[in-house]
This record gives sequence, structure tokens and C-alpha cells, in this order.
Amino acid sequence: MRNKLFLLIILLISTNMNNAQNKNTDNPFFKEWKTPFETPPFNEIKAEHFLPAIEEGIKLEKAEIDAIINNPEKPTFKNTIVALEKAGEFLGRVNRVFGALNGANTTDEIQKIARVTTPMLAKHRDDIALNDKLFARIKAVYQDKDRLTSIERNVVENYYKNAVRNGAELDETGKEKLRQINQELSMLGLKFSENLLKETNAIALVIDNKEDLAGLPEDVINAAAELARSKNMNGKWAFSLQKPSFIPFLQYSQKRELREKLFNAYINRGNNNNEFDNKKIISRVSSLRVDRAHLLGYKNYAEYVLERNMAKTPENVYKFLNDLWTPAIKRAKMEIADMQKIIDKEGGNFKLAAWDWWYYAEKVKKEKYDLDESMLRPYFKMENVRAGAFDVASKLYGIKFIKRNDIQVYNPDVEVFEVQEANGKHIGIFYSDYYPRDGKRSGAWSSGFRGQQNIDGKFVTPLVYNVGNFSKPTADKPALM
Repeated sequence: MRNKLFLLIILLISTNMNNAQNKNTDNPFFKEWKTPFETPPFNEIKAEHFLPAIEEGIKLEKAEIDAIINNPEKPTFKNTIVALEKAGEFLGRVNRVFGALNGANTTDEIQKIARVTTPMLAKHRDDIALNDKLFARIKAVYQDKDRLTSIERNVVENYYKNAVRNGAELDETGKEKLRQINQELSMLGLKFSENLLKETNAIALVIDNKEDLAGLPEDVINAAAELARSKNMNGKWAFSLQKPSFIPFLQYSQKRELREKLFNAYINRGNNNNEFDNKKIISRVSSLRVDRAHLLGYKNYAEYVLERNMAKTPENVYKFLNDLWTPAIKRAKMEIADMQKIIDKEGGNFKLAAWDWWYYAEKVKKEKYDLDESMLRPYFKMENVRAGAFDVASKLYGIKFIKRNDIQVYNPDVEVFEVQEANGKHIGIFYSDYYPRDGKRSGAWSSGFRGQQNIDGKFVTPLVYNVGNFSKPTADKPALM
């Protein structure tokens, strides 16, 4: 009877996939990608494709999990752990593309979809993590791990420990409370990111008097003029809170009151008592994290996070920070003294403030070392820096990077390279995305549209993207780092 039930579940998975493909013939997520190296077909993917694909992905993974827990065979590494590794492939493919776009090329429509799918996915993750039957199978394999190879044993230990850390051993009351916490945290995190993006993209300073541009390099002025034109402010100069926009202003502007205005706008993102204010969100997230840690048996959230990281304990983190703090403070005080001397020598009747730091640091470098960053930057054209990084990787690992113009991208700023062994064997695909835009969050990060895999002898190469926010080229200046 159990064997028949298991076979029925497998049949249902296959039927669901076929039905989904028939109903979504225009949705690229329901088709085989016949692109080079099965890269995402961005020219075909539209925002409207994500929600039905995510909904279908959740259904498919649920069926795959059901097949694992209803397998009548004794739990083994292959029928439980390997099966879990394979589960969710469809959903993962959709989510990785959606996550990349929501982080680096988002729109109002994509953000609206995220508000729908975020709680759905949080519930789905908890449905898997808190499944008693699934945990029982993982635990059974874990308890018999001495029979496994060292690699298999490591994989099983990670599955088991992560399951426990995600609440698998809680009673039903605890699991329900954890579900509520995870649901709320998922939406708070999304709202925080949306607010921060809005505040970062805001035009924090508009200049209409050319005299207020005193000290700024020509490329900074041109970039500000282009930003103003893009916001329908022709004849003016605009500065946003993206770092390539505001940091050069703080470095070179001779207008101290404007440096102060721009600096304060930056440090007060999410702290303006407006619709994008994040103070209540931060407070609530902190409270929920403590509740979650206590529920799972930890003293605090830091203890929970660090348990599986190198530092292990909050005490080790504080020791590390304090070991850095003493010499760092000593050096910072020396730098402050150097900058204050220049202020005093120039007749400035004020003490060095936070918005002065970049400006007077440049003066110190010039005075003490005859070093002018604006003179160095032309040697660090973005393409040259990237080529240098590729060259280092080639010398260290014997690999090479081949520009590919036939692979689709999600934004014209993105460039794609095929990574090969020295003998031409394909290793993977590398996407570079290095310029700020309104739909991209600040900072720098790396992730992938597909991870590297080697399961059952089938080797899958990765599709990796690397994202940054460096100064974008203007009409007459290249991108400089």
C-alpha cells in the first residue's frame, strides 16, 4: 500500500509539471532555456511571469517534499538528503532571477509582486523546516552518519543542525509562534529595503548657482548635470545619496554648509519621520530577533547568529573589535590633529566635523604626500580595473575570461563573460553590473542565477553575477574607480 502511495505521488509531480507547462506556454520559466549555457532569457522575461511561476514552484516543491516523507524505504542519504538537494529546482530558478532583479533592477511592479510573494515564501520555507516527518528522516540519516563518507557526513550534519536551528524540535505551540515571527520579519525586511532604496535615490542637493560648485572636479560636475537632466532639472546640478554622487562632493566641495547638508541627508536615510522612516521597523525587527533567539534556546540573537560562524560567541567578536579599536582610535586622533592643523592654518574658526573629514583628508594627503586622488583616478578606469582582476585570476588559476555579446542581460549596463580553463573548457558565466541606477540598492554584492552542482554525476556550471555602484561614465569621461 505504501509503495503504491509513493508511486502515486511521483505521478502527481509529473502531471503537475506537464499541466503547468501547458497552461503557461508564454511564460519562459515554464520552458527549457535554449540560450547559451541555459542562461536566463531576459529579453523574454516580464514582471507578470514571476507570480505564476513562484506559485507553481511552491506547488512542485511541496509535492517533492511529500514524495520524500512518504517514501516507504528506510531513510538513507540518497533517498532523503540527495532528494532534498534536488527538490525545489524550479522554484529556485525563478527566485534567483526575481531576487537579482529586485535587488539590482527593481521597478514598482516588481516590488508589488515581492509584497505578495514574500509572505508566501516565508510560509513555504516554514512548512518544510517545521515538517515533523521530514525532520524524522533527516535525523535518522544523521544518527546513522558513521556509515557515510566524510563529505556525505558533513552534508548530513549541516542539514540536521540547520533543521534544529530553524525550529524542527519545537513543540506545536513554539512552531506556531516561530511561524508568526518569521512571517512578520519577512515583511519588515522587505519594507526596510524599499524605504532605504527610496531614501538613497532621493535628490538630496540641487545646485543652481555655479559658484556653489567650487572645488569640484569637472567629471563630478558633469555627472551632477546629467543626473539633474535625468530628473528634468536642466541647467542645474543634482546630487543623490548614491555614493558615487555624494562622496566626491564631500571630498572636493569648498562649500562647507553644503557638505554638511549632504552628509546629514546621507546619515539620516530612514530617519526623517516620513513615509520611508525605518525607526519603528528597526525597533520591531530587533525585538522579534530576540524573541526568535529565546524561542530557539539562545540568550540573544548574536549568540544564535554566531554559533555557526567563525567567531562562535559574542565575546570573541567584542575581543576582536576591541583589539582593533585601541590602535584605530590612536591613528584616528593623529589624523584628526593633522586635519585640524590645516583648518587652523587656513583661518577656519571651527572644529573638524564629520562632514569635513573627506574634504580635509584630501588636503592632508596632498600636503604630506603630494597625493591627489583626482589625479590617480584616470588610471583606474573601470574596464582597466576589471581587466586587472581578470588578469590576476588568470595568473593564479590559469583561467580566462571571454566577452560574450550573445548572452541576454537584465540591463544595458550589464556585461557578460564566459569563464574558461586554459584549454578552453567551459567553467561558468560571469555577469558584471557596476553602475548605480534608481532600481538598484546601494552597496556591492555577488550571487548567482544558478549554483554549481555535481549530483549523480551531472555537473552543472554556475551563472554568477557581481554587482557594484561605481561612478557611471558621462558623455566625455569614462567610469573611474
